[in-house]
Amino acid sequence: MSSDSSRASSWFLFRRWKWVLYVVLALFGGSLTFVGARAQQKATEKATFRKLIDEYCAAWSSGNPDNAAKFYAQEEGVVFYDIAPFSYHNWKEYRAGVQKQFFDNLAAAKLTAGKDLRVTKRGMIAWMTVPMHLNTTGKDGKTADYEIRYTGIWEKRGAHWILVHEHLSAPLG
Repeated sequence: MSSDSSRASSWFLFRRWKWVLYVVLALFGGSLTFVGARAQQKATEKATFRKLIDEYCAAWSSGNPDNAAKFYAQEEGVVFYDIAPFSYHNWKEYRAGVQKQFFDNLAAAKLTAGKDLRVTKRGMIAWMTVPMHLNTTGKDGKTADYEIRYTGIWEKRGAHWILVHEHLSAPLG
């Protein structure tokens, strides 16, 4: 009988460890699925913001600030830091300032976002950094190139991402 109880005990232990092994494998497989899904989500987010910043650059490159309006929060109290003159405290002010300081003096402008796009998203807020290049042709025919650092704070409103703050700067020298 001790042989039978020993065999039953061994069989019980085997079944128990087999069950533990199944649970461990299931947890491991589930964690791999989660890691893969998170990586896919991050890739999708980056693609979304790449498309958004490329459309943003195309809108500004049109030479008409009204084309860029759809990217900006329209309410009072938002702050946008631009290269010139310094800051704007709503879209209406920003639009007028950019037109006067920039587009009234240009025949053409081409803004492009660099490859080093960084996006961090937390719920309905995302912040983005990306180097940009600006090529301009003045009404006098002179061309100029600028390297620009861009930071944008985006808020998801309905189905759209809207800029609630941005900061553009150019390195000195």
